[in-house]
This record gives sequence, structure tokens and C-alpha cells, in this order.
Amino acid sequence: MRKLLLTAIGVVCMLATFAQAGYVPAKENLAQRQKFQDMKFGMFIHWGIYSILGDGEWVMHNRKIPYNNYKRLADFFNPQEFNAKEWVQVAKKAGMKYITITSRHHDGFSMFGTKFSKYNIVDATPYHKDPLMELAKECQKEGIELHFYYSLLDWGRPDYAFGSEIVDGKPVKGDWDSYIKFMKDQLTELITKYPGVKGIWFDGDWERRKVNWHYDEIYALIHKLNPAIMIGNNHHLAPKPGEDFQMFEKDLPGQNHTGFSADATIGNLPLETCETINGSWGFDIKDNNYKTTKQLIRYLVGAAGRNANFLLNIGPMPNGKIQPEFTDTLAAVGRWVNKNGESIYGTRGTYIDPQPWGVVTAKGKTMYAHVMDKPAEAYVFIPGVKEKVSKVALLGNGSSLKFKQQQEGIFIYTDGVAWDDADTVMKLTVQ
Repeated sequence: MRKLLLTAIGVVCMLATFAQAGYVPAKENLAQRQKFQDMKFGMFIHWGIYSILGDGEWVMHNRKIPYNNYKRLADFFNPQEFNAKEWVQVAKKAGMKYITITSRHHDGFSMFGTKFSKYNIVDATPYHKDPLMELAKECQKEGIELHFYYSLLDWGRPDYAFGSEIVDGKPVKGDWDSYIKFMKDQLTELITKYPGVKGIWFDGDWERRKVNWHYDEIYALIHKLNPAIMIGNNHHLAPKPGEDFQMFEKDLPGQNHTGFSADATIGNLPLETCETINGSWGFDIKDNNYKTTKQLIRYLVGAAGRNANFLLNIGPMPNGKIQPEFTDTLAAVGRWVNKNGESIYGTRGTYIDPQPWGVVTAKGKTMYAHVMDKPAEAYVFIPGVKEKVSKVALLGNGSSLKFKQQQEGIFIYTDGVAWDDADTVMKLTVQ
């Protein structure tokens, strides 16, 4: 028992050391959290020199390509078809309110101009331009928020020493202090040089559970540089002090179909779930496993009904173009969002638990029942509705629906309803 107690105390001390202990979010941060929850729908972009090989963003690791050989990809990464305006318009037409893009992935290549590594798109490629700066400016112009994905894991840098044993919170073969400084320097660039940045999306913590990531320093630095910036970390665990939103990978909050969320206790922060539009994060020329418009609408609705944002990923081609299979589907999703957006944007999903037929979102004195699976009965039952409902109507055409409210909830009768194959939205007005 004493050993278990000491172990527990040690774990608590480690968490306090590795996170921003005593963090109190600034008023700017709290306001940004509310805005983040209101936006509901974002675009995730995985793009880098790995796109050239057309085998996903893990190709270096999966194919066991030596780092010095892999680095040669930079010599012919020249995305002449990249157009920031086109990318932002694709997101806007889909109804997306923010973009999260990989500034640096696990291969260590920086997709932005940085003074702290020559291994970047400006200095190491024939392209010699900074696409993230162009994207940041276009996002700011079009009212789209920009967040940066940033990898904690690095397969190639000697100071990170990938594969090294971890002793006393550091890799034995690396120079951990050097690596931590490098990350802080790059994060400072991303936050101070690029306009309109409102989020940092960390990934790779799971590769080294026993290392001291110096989150106390890193998180504090970010919040000092810009208190409004929201920090998230894809560590698949409960939120740590200093984090401002919690993300879930390829699963809705509370689910664990993929195995990533077994230990992901849901905290009290804003929530976000990310998923791919096909089966890959980065461009994969073999991947034709495209999700349908219906699947994506239901994922968006399911996330909103669980009080989470939906971050939908695309992997652009190495030339900088977004493949038409993605843009066509996103446009179709956008048409649905354009008609039904009031039931998604600005809503919260904490009022009613998910039901067998779907979910409920709420905003002010209005609730929205998202019926994705038609009930066997001739009614939709929403349990636990205590407020007096004065009207129920289909959001799509405004036609009124008969209903009966009792102590246990509300029954909405569905005779004559023309069901939407993806999601039939019923609008409930509360007195």
C-alpha cells in the first residue's frame, strides 16, 4: 500500500511539473473558448514533403526510410499549384470556420520559414516561399481562424534522439534541453510572425510518456506571447493544466472505436474531434476510401450533439492542389450546412444525452432535435425536457409538427414527415 501511495504521489508531482501548474486562463482566452465552441466546424490539413511519395504522412517511419535519404524529398518539393485563396474558399464553401494546418510534422520538416532550422520549405526546397504566411493572410482577410498543428515528436533531429531510452525525464542519447529550446523558438515564430493565429495543436506526446516535455515552460510561453491562443494536446489523456481545449482522434467524445481514447477522460474544456475525409491524414494516392456526404454530415451533427467541434482533415497533393473528390464532397456538405447551420453554429450539446435516433443541440430558447435514424414508432421522444415548449417545426421547410409534452419528456409526432436521409432537424421553441 505504501508503495502504491508513493507511486500515486509521484504521478501527481510529475503531472504538476510537466504541465502549467496554477494556470488561470485570461479573459481573452475565455472569450476565445466561447468563440471556438460557437464555430463548430473546421478544416484539418496534413501537407508536407511526405505528400510527394503519396503514401501518407507516416511514410518515412512506415517504410523505414533513413532520415538522410528522406530529406532529399525537399530538393524537389515545388508546389507551384498552391493557392491560399482557393484553399480558404474550399473551407468557407463547406461551412468551416477555422483551419488547422501542419506547421511541422513528425518527419521534422518545417512548412514555414524559420530561422531555427534550414530544413524548411523556404530554405530547403526550390519553392522558396512560405505557404503558411500566405494562408495566414488569406484566412485573416476572409474571416477564417487559423490554428497550427505542431509535432512534439521528431524522427530525425539528433537532439530528440528518436528511439533513445528515457532516463530521468530525458533521452539518454539526445540533448533534451536543446530540443526544448528549439521548439520554444519555433513556437515563438509561429505565434509572433503569423497574423491571426488562435490555436496550437500539439501531437506526439504519446511517443514518450516518461519524458519531461517542459509543458510548464512551453504552455506558459504561449500564453505569455498571446493569452488568447488556445492550447490543445493530442496525448489521448485527460486534459493537463495549461491546456484550453481537449481533442479526440477519430472518435466522438465518449466513444473509443479506434483505441485512441481508452484513457481520454472528458474534462471541462471545449471539445474537438478530428477525422479524415478518406482513410489517410496525408496524401495517399492509393486511398479511395472516401466518406460520403451523409457520413460527414452525421459526424458533424454527432459532434455538435456531444458539445464538440468537428475538425475534418484533407491531405492536399504535392503540387498544392486539393483533389476534386475532396472538394466536391465538401461543397455538398456545405450546401447542407448552409440550410441547417442555425442548428449547429453557436449551439451547445450538453442539454440532452445522445438518443438512439440522434442528438439534440440547443441555443438560447431554441432546441434542435437531429433525427439521423428514423424511429420505429410514429414519434420522436426527447426525455427530460422540463421547459415549456410552445412550438415544434421542421427546420427545412418550417412546417409545424404535432407534439405532446409530459413530465417524462416530449413526444413529437412524425406522420407525414419527409425524412432527410442524413439528418432531419426539428426545431423546438421554448417559452
